[in-house]
Amino acid sequence: MGKEKILSILKRELVVALGCTEPVAIALAAATARSHTSGQIEKIHVNASGNIIKNAKSVGIPGMSGKGLDFAAALGAAAGDPDKKLEVLDGLTAEDERSALKLIEAGRVTTGQAVTPKRLYIEVTLQTNQQTAKVVISDNHSNITLIEVDGKAVFLGGCENIGIQTVEEELEELTIDEIYDWLLTADLHDLGLVKKSIELNRQIGIEGLTGEYGLNVGRTIKENVKKGYLSDDLATAAMSLAAAGSDARMAGSILPVMANTGSGNQGIAVTLPVVAVAEKLKVSEEKMIRAVALSHLITIHIKSKFGRLSALCGVTAAGMGASAAIVYLLDGGLPQIKAAVQNTIGNVSGMICDGAKAGCAMKVSTCSNVAVQSALLALNNRAIQSTDGFIHDDVEKSIESFCKLGNEGTRQTDQLILQLMLEK
Repeated sequence: MGKEKILSILKRELVVALGCTEPVAIALAAATARSHTSGQIEKIHVNASGNIIKNAKSVGIPGMSGKGLDFAAALGAAAGDPDKKLEVLDGLTAEDERSALKLIEAGRVTTGQAVTPKRLYIEVTLQTNQQTAKVVISDNHSNITLIEVDGKAVFLGGCENIGIQTVEEELEELTIDEIYDWLLTADLHDLGLVKKSIELNRQIGIEGLTGEYGLNVGRTIKENVKKGYLSDDLATAAMSLAAAGSDARMAGSILPVMANTGSGNQGIAVTLPVVAVAEKLKVSEEKMIRAVALSHLITIHIKSKFGRLSALCGVTAAGMGASAAIVYLLDGGLPQIKAAVQNTIGNVSGMICDGAKAGCAMKVSTCSNVAVQSALLALNNRAIQSTDGFIHDDVEKSIESFCKLGNEGTRQTDQLILQLMLEK
């Protein structure tokens, strides 16, 4: 694969996002529907896939006290700016929140589960006293595939378009060998987006370490290092900073992050363990940027096979990318990078996703710790062997097995998780 194609993949999959991407995507659909209607809002109905419901049900929305699918839709319709895409909720005020809550209190917002094979599917129908608009987002959090006004399609596109399918084929052709070769010769000037991901995500990590957010996982780790209960090492540095970023994001921080393959939490887990280790090792800025680029690309490579949403936690894939990057920071080569990915696959493959929430920070912490541990084992030429579990000699086949588990082996698990959540 050519260098320009790899760079274009990186640019396409790194997107600035404000707030957890599932409720934000609902808000984007609602805001888009509202932008195609005039008059007073009478009714908003959200139909979403089970995975969207799971991740939008309990997570905080930036600067707001409300939660849930209905609130995200009401907020998008009342005040969202669809031109801002995944930053659709940027700049909203307390008055905007009150407007959204009034729609809910008046019984104007309803939600339901869509009957669809797609794991990422959102359909918002917005009715006013003058018009009705329907917007569908599928496969990708900002991928609008249909805009319909008064029963007539005014836009058809997105991932249903053949040109986008070609892009997916490009992603499938990517390998760790190609990523590593590209990394060694990539022009640093082309990695501005990676540098921005470090800056944005580090800022929310620091915010989580200094403020009161969610379970305060990252901050608690840091405080216990000061007390002497935990050692001040690479693993705790990675766990603390990454978990703190997730603490702040899941609790509704107004700071944007750089998402990776549609997930802000994943973007945090891809970058911040690597940044923390790089700062601990005092490496050059260039080496840090290249390491984070490696982490982003390996995670994109894995997620292209794994899918945007699954019954398994997407942060596990981020841990695989981070482990490879930490090997790079510690001067390991391609064989050790592959071994680190293998070790991470063999460790965290069974971690389920039970929705976006405060507890996600604990999973980010766990995967950050595993990333460091897997890297150190790899640097000592220790790797899980092909005789163990579903690990293969070829790391690409191990990735395929992991993704097959997430896609084919957990469908019933996914349904049961959602059922258990909705029964509460």
